[in-house]
Amino acid sequence: MNLPLKFSISTGCFYSSPIEEVLPWFAKYEFTDLEICSYPAHLDFHQYAKLQSAGKRIRESGLRALSFHAPFADSIDISSWDESTRNRSIDELRLACDAAKELGSRYIVLHPGPEKERNLSPHEWYPKVQLAAESLNDVANHCARLNVTLLLENMLPHLMFGHIADLMYLLGAIESTNVQTCLDTGHAFLSGDLSRVANKLSGHLSMIHANDNRGKWDDHLPPGDGDIAWRPLLQQLTRENFEGTFVLELSGNGEPDEILSGAVRAKSFLTDLASEPGE
Repeated sequence: MNLPLKFSISTGCFYSSPIEEVLPWFAKYEFTDLEICSYPAHLDFHQYAKLQSAGKRIRESGLRALSFHAPFADSIDISSWDESTRNRSIDELRLACDAAKELGSRYIVLHPGPEKERNLSPHEWYPKVQLAAESLNDVANHCARLNVTLLLENMLPHLMFGHIADLMYLLGAIESTNVQTCLDTGHAFLSGDLSRVANKLSGHLSMIHANDNRGKWDDHLPPGDGDIAWRPLLQQLTRENFEGTFVLELSGNGEPDEILSGAVRAKSFLTDLASEPGE
């Protein structure tokens, strides 16, 4: 197969703890590259002093903030009919881009739609997706000025813009070339079509949020602990010449040693699969 894998890990597995308190755990388990979670209890990026302090501690720990995950919440809706809500949402995402730059991150990962159920009629979909595209153009241009690459992530299939066709439409509507994609394996598996989603994103794919589940819930299990068939996915990525990073995005259920031991096990599992002979 011969797919050389690069790994990072999301700090979201410790989202309820301040980031400075958990950095030693990542160093202990030799995860150097991180995706920084934006949950307020973990890192409130609205407070510049805390952001600056976190960046310093990350560097002093011998770690690197490879990526920053933009916030997502019911209140953030870049497709809102309400202009003030939409503008506040854009401002929040632009501020997150600034935070990514301050942390030295190469990427910012963003959910391109709101965390709301998909209940649009066909005649409502087009104007809503147009508003989202206009908003994303604003955010993408801001990222370009900062020299930070914007990654659009495939969302859970029951959410607005959660279908892969929606994401591809948005990607095509963004004028900036500073935009790529992030494949969330758990989200795509729950859509029932992981291979197709991976294929659709392949021409723009810079990152994979690697997590597993058992087909019902977004469990964020370590790869190999759920029902995803990882060997065919790795074979597909090999054919498509994927050269990006696998970010282990795991649940925080358990003690730190248990969580990070699972991450190490997942890393070995994927590495062994990727080094198997054959396609």
